[in-house]
Order: sequence, then C-alpha cells, then structure tokens
Amino acid sequence: MEEFINQLLTNARGIWKYRWLAAGVSWMLAVAGWAGVTALPDDYQSSARVYVDTQSILKPLLSGMTSVPNVEQQVAIMSRTLLSRPNVERVMRMADLDLEATSPREHERQLEELMGKIRIAGTGSYDIYTITYHHHDPKKVRDVVQSLLAIFVEGSFKGKKADTQKAMQFIDEQIKTYEARLVAAENTLKEFKMQNSALLPRQGVDYGAQLLLSADALGAARLDLAEAEQSRDAIRSQVDGAAADGALAGAATPALDARIDALNKNLDGLRLQYTDLHPDIVAARRLLAQLELRRREENAAPAPRADPALLHSPVQQQLRVALTEADARVAAMRVRVRELGLRHERLQRQSKAVPEVESQLAQLNRDYDVNKENYEKLLGKREAARLSGDLSATTEMMNFRIIDPPTMPARPVGPNRPLYYSAVLAAALAAGGVAAIATSQARPTFLSAAELRAFTGLSVIGTVAMNWTPAQLARRRRDKAGLGTVLATLLLGYGGVMSYALLLE
Repeated sequence: MEEFINQLLTNARGIWKYRWLAAGVSWMLAVAGWAGVTALPDDYQSSARVYVDTQSILKPLLSGMTSVPNVEQQVAIMSRTLLSRPNVERVMRMADLDLEATSPREHERQLEELMGKIRIAGTGSYDIYTITYHHHDPKKVRDVVQSLLAIFVEGSFKGKKADTQKAMQFIDEQIKTYEARLVAAENTLKEFKMQNSALLPRQGVDYGAQLLLSADALGAARLDLAEAEQSRDAIRSQVDGAAADGALAGAATPALDARIDALNKNLDGLRLQYTDLHPDIVAARRLLAQLELRRREENAAPAPRADPALLHSPVQQQLRVALTEADARVAAMRVRVRELGLRHERLQRQSKAVPEVESQLAQLNRDYDVNKENYEKLLGKREAARLSGDLSATTEMMNFRIIDPPTMPARPVGPNRPLYYSAVLAAALAAGGVAAIATSQARPTFLSAAELRAFTGLSVIGTVAMNWTPAQLARRRRDKAGLGTVLATLLLGYGGVMSYALLLE
C-alpha cells in the first residue's frame, strides 16, 4: 500500500512538473471532442403501437367445418419476419430511401443501416406490438414507421394465403388423378359385369341363393305337376267309370280308388323328402302297383251293358271338358318342370366358376370404393382448404387497432450531447495527465530523496532546500494563476457546451 501511495505521489509530481503540457493536451482534445460532438447530426425517433385483437366470433362457429388458422401464431411470425430483406427493400421504396443510393454498394449500406435501426417489440400477453425507428431526418423516420406498419398489417392479413393456394393446387392435381382412376375403375367394373352377368348376384341375391331358389322352384313345379296328374287321373277314372257303367254297383270300386288316391298323395310327399331308392318310397310303389292290379282285375270282370243315355248326359260332358283342361294343365306343368330342370342343371354347371367371378368382382368393387372414397375426401379437403384460405385473408379473423400512430418528431432523441461532452472532458483531462506522466518517464528526474534512495540503493544524507528569489516567487505565482485561468477557461468551455446541449433539448 505504501508503495502504491508513493507511485501515486510520483505521478502527481510528474504531472505538476509538466502541468502546462497536460493543460495544453487537455485543451486541444477537449475542443476537438466538443466540436465533434456538436457536429453530430440530430437523431429523431418515431414509433407506433398497434393492438391485434385475435378473439373473433368466427373461430367457434367454423371450428368444426374447416381448419381455423392460428391467427396468434400468424401475427407472431409476421412480427418476427417483418425485417426480412424483401420487406426492408419494400420499405426503402415506399419511403423513397432508395433514391439516395447511387451504387449497389450504397444500396447495401442503406439496407443494412435500416435493418439495424428498426426495432420491433411485442407483449405476448396483450398482443401489443411496437415499431420504432430513428434517423436524422424526422420526415423519413415517420415514413419508415408508417411503411412498416402497413406491411405488418397487410402481411398479417395475407397470412398463409400463398401456402393455401399451393395446397389447393396440389389437391386439384390429386383430384384429377383420382378422377381418372375412378373412371377407369367404373369402366372396368361395367365391362366385367357385362361379361359375367349370368354369374353375378341379382338384387342382393348371390349365386348360392339363386341355386337354392332354383331347386325350390323345381321342387314346387314337380309337386304342382304331381298334383295336376293326380287330379287328371281322378277325373279320367270318373269318366271311364261313367262310360263303363256308372249305375252298376258291382262294377264300381270306390273304396279301392280312395286307397289308391291316398297312397299317391303319400308317395308325392315322400318324393319331396327322399330319393326314389328310399325304402318307404319303394314299399309305397309296390303297394300301389298291387292296388292298381286289383282294380284292373275288378274292372275287367264282365258287367251288364250300361245305359246309352248315360254316355251323353250333362255330367258326362262336364267330366270330359274337365279332363281336357286337366290334360292341358299337365302338359304345361311338364314343360315348366323341364325348363326349370334345365335351368337348375345350368346353374349347377356354372357354380364352379362363381367363386372366381365373385372374388374378381369383390376386388373390383374394393378398388372402386377406395378410389371413390379418396376422391370424395379430396373434394371435401379442397373445400376446407378454400374456406381456410378465405379465413386466413379475411379481416374478420383479426382486428388491428392502432394505439399510437407514427408522427413526425419535433425534438431529437439523440445524440446525448451532455453525456458526450462530459465524457470528452474526462477523456481530455485523463489524456493530459497521461501525456505529462509519459513525458516525465521519458525525461526522468528525482523529485524526492526517497526516489533517489530507491533508485541508487544508497543512503541520502540530506537535501538542500530551494531558496526562491522574489522574482522567482512572483513568476511562480503568475504561473499558478495562468494554470488556474487555463483550467477555469476549460471548465467555462464545458459549461458553455453543456448549456448549448440543454438549449437544443
């Protein structure tokens, strides 16, 4: 600590020794610095504050119909990308700053300077954004802020309109592709159905169901034929009995005929359930043959001649008419049974190809359904994208309220001349002291016995005091007064420039 104090005292003595050098350096630097600060151009600043209201009633109304754009994120991104190169160049054109550039290098310099002086600040909780710019021309300051505000509002309204247009263009291309696929699938399905119309399901009935329906129809036709034959045989027996001798009791066999009719009906029922080789059907046929043989034997027995009048009676004529109708019905039923049988056989032959046809039809239907589903989805997505793009560009999704519009500043906000004047004074005084110390170090002298003892390492016996003459004392007083005058003048100059700076404000 003592060494540090001694060093300070040594420096102070050096400064005092070369005090006029320190005063001159301080004066020159102070005057030059103050002149430079005074020559600095005034710096004007303009700002604008805008509030973005993103709470629109369209959000809850359209949330289920389309993708509602995130306007908060949209505005935040626009505020961060506002200082992009294209936007700043557009601001230069709007504010006529590009007219001052005479070369590409000057244009780049102005562009970088403009990007460096623009400030955009925002509050995340209240959606309030502030745009600030400072320049030496107050009119250009206002024009730049106004241009930035216009670009900010316009860019926020545009939102993702360009992205929406690209998305819609891509969707339109996909729609055309799927439309072509859908038409091709429809044509392929139509040609396949035309080629395999006989094997395809009809009205929701598959081929197996058609085969069962054909078997049921064939069985029902056979049953109707059997019933028609039984009815015809009954009528014929009545006609034959009446022709032989309907009046003789001995020639008639009513009980035998009833048994034969019952047995035929029972045999028809068994045929619907079993094949002709079933034991019940075989036994029924054997019994039926025996009864018919017995009836023929009884009918072959000689009988008295019948009354000729019975052969031409109305009853006999009605029976013959009914017999003719029954024969016609049996013939029609046989044709129907034969046709149904052929159809059933054809269905049975084609049944082997049905699984393959149904598999191909299912594949074609699946491809068609997939293309149709994707096509309909793309149509819905295109409408949703169009609506989303309209929402991104509409002014109803967000409302801009300019709180503080940009104005032309009347007073400059910089530079801070009082601070710069004070800094120049401090730097000038420090530079003067450094110059004096450097000179004293360059031309070293021993200003005290302690310095001489520290430098030589020898003991100093004593010092001889200076005996000043009156003339020397007077000169020393004039020197001190002059130095005081110089310092006072320097302070007065500092006071003058500070007063000038305060007047400018």
